[in-house]
Amino acid sequence: MNRGLAGILTGRVTKWLVVVAWLVVMAGSAGFAAKLADVQNNEASSWLPESAESTRALERLEPFQDPNAIPTVVVYERGAGLTQSDLAAIEDQAAEFATMDGVAAPTEGRAPPVVSPATAEQLGFPALSQDGRVAQTSITFDLGAEGWNEMPGIADELRATAAIDGVEVYVAGAGGQAADAAEAFGGIDTTLLAATLGVVILILLLTYRSPVLWILPILSAVVALFVSQALIYFLARDAGLTVNGQSYAILTILVIGAGTDYALLLVARYREELRRHADRHEAMAFALHRAAPALLASAATVALGMLCLLFAEMNSTAGLGPVAAIGITVTFVVMVTLLPALLVITGRWIFWPRRPGFGSAEPTQTGVWARVGRWIAPRPRQVWVVTSVLLAIACLGLLRLDTNGLSTAHSYTEEFQSVTGQQVLVDAGLVDQSNTVMVVAQAGTDVAVTEALTGLEGVEPPKPAVTAGDVTFVEAAIDADPASPTAFATVERVRGAVHDLDGADALVGGSSAFFLDTRDAANRDNLVIIPVILLLVLLILMILLRSVLAPVILIVTVVLSFGAALGISAMLFEYVFGFAGSDPGFPLFAFVFLVALGIDYNIFLMTRVREETRHSGTRTGALVALTSTGGVITSAGLVLAATFLVLGTIPVVFLAQLGVAVALGVILDTMIVRSVLVTAINMDLGGRIWWPSRLDTEDRVPVPEDATVSVGHAS
Repeated sequence: MNRGLAGILTGRVTKWLVVVAWLVVMAGSAGFAAKLADVQNNEASSWLPESAESTRALERLEPFQDPNAIPTVVVYERGAGLTQSDLAAIEDQAAEFATMDGVAAPTEGRAPPVVSPATAEQLGFPALSQDGRVAQTSITFDLGAEGWNEMPGIADELRATAAIDGVEVYVAGAGGQAADAAEAFGGIDTTLLAATLGVVILILLLTYRSPVLWILPILSAVVALFVSQALIYFLARDAGLTVNGQSYAILTILVIGAGTDYALLLVARYREELRRHADRHEAMAFALHRAAPALLASAATVALGMLCLLFAEMNSTAGLGPVAAIGITVTFVVMVTLLPALLVITGRWIFWPRRPGFGSAEPTQTGVWARVGRWIAPRPRQVWVVTSVLLAIACLGLLRLDTNGLSTAHSYTEEFQSVTGQQVLVDAGLVDQSNTVMVVAQAGTDVAVTEALTGLEGVEPPKPAVTAGDVTFVEAAIDADPASPTAFATVERVRGAVHDLDGADALVGGSSAFFLDTRDAANRDNLVIIPVILLLVLLILMILLRSVLAPVILIVTVVLSFGAALGISAMLFEYVFGFAGSDPGFPLFAFVFLVALGIDYNIFLMTRVREETRHSGTRTGALVALTSTGGVITSAGLVLAATFLVLGTIPVVFLAQLGVAVALGVILDTMIVRSVLVTAINMDLGGRIWWPSRLDTEDRVPVPEDATVSVGHAS
């Protein structure tokens, strides 16, 4: 952004026009932003690509099972054993369940929707445990394409209908899991936003030490969030963009966190310029002119990095890319237009009680980061070598990171009905009849498919095969949690058995097959997308810094920081939080946010180093940059870390782990990598850091330990 444009945006008249324009946009966006939760798609099948075997199987299952079918299990448990009266009531309730709105009607070729003790023997599996303590009834609902969103109400109705004195009732199966997932993400649009804003406001109060200044960054961030949500709502409604509870939560965190970061950098630069210029409009023009390139580079890096997710096989991951990119782009535009206008309108009093007067001293010259820089200056090589070794040691924790996935029982940080009910079935030796392998093959191969399934480890005796047209359908229950490694191994055995049948052209689907394909797709995405993002960030840094060596070094430091953050996180997950493992997609999500966001702080630092190098050389410029940006970057890191930790308020292990890893990585970036490691490398290499550029070719004397430098240069 050139100085003329910066001055125009914050002119004496145009500042009011900018504010009015954003107020109009905000007013038009608020209503549509509130509707974003209504167009979320949390249906499991929408997360996988069309190429996945379970997805292709689902298409061929259409004659036998509605794709909108939601198998649900009602589990009954009495510790002393179910009485005859209980069993009679359970059978009556099974008939009552069959009359509920949304229950799939039995059709030719499809299994009956209700499994009760009276029909269990006929269908070939038990509904009552051998010890008589546990019984189950299965119901299949067909509520349409958006039926998953209606399951919380259905689950409540099932529990009310199934109430029996002295009997514990749980709603499990796919329907119970959908209901619990809705509860886990319930209120996310208000609770998460309130928690995030509360944390950010507290940090801004401590950072600015002003009771009023925090209002402007928060107001601007909220405008950015609402406008982003409105744009994404239209894309989800009209353009097929996939938005789920996961991407919804991350959007809120990302916009508030990144928006506050941009605000901190801009406000800090504005405060510097207010000490050099009597006119606040002129001060903002200089501040915006000098801060905007770093902000633009940061926003472009994050947005383009997020768009790399479009290369993902996982639809849920690919959908997050445009969602996050839109959020970051809108946030950047708001923070370089609305926020500067508000700051100029309010004037110096907004900084009360620490107003930056014209000609007053710059306090960062004697701050903690100035002392850190002077400590590094006499021994930069020793500092960066020791720091790198310590970070490399922390990376060893990656050996303890288990990304083979989480079972249903281990996916939440709280106990939910579906998880408890599933465990009750396992403990009672019953098979969850809603979790099956579904094999579709060419007609005429039904006998061969049935024989291939019979006797396989982990597979219950298959139900009678059904043929419709040129397709045969064979189904068998799996004796394991749908998302467990045991179930995955069973699915792989089934696929191995039926794929070998000549002429069968068999495909295997079902819940466990879906989770297995999800794991495989996530592993593939990790291998493909991470290198693409690294290459993209490297190219952006080369363009921004007009150097080859500096960007390569920065990429290495960020990767080292990422490895250390994940290594320490893995140890925390296992030995502190007691998590059973991690989602296969966790490394990719953590990488995307840590690299895209972590590189921000290096961008903020290195653009200032480059600016100061022209006037005082690289070594002195590195010290000036650390001194002038240290406080604001540290504050920005604390804000972003705190906002991601807010993800822990959602009782989902994946989001809790993502929040911890990103928060830890951001702290490492701001406190160690950017302030110590990168600064030490700059001071050690001097002008060579800009190779092949000739920005600084002088052999300057290293900065002495007790030196005092002037922050900034004349305007």
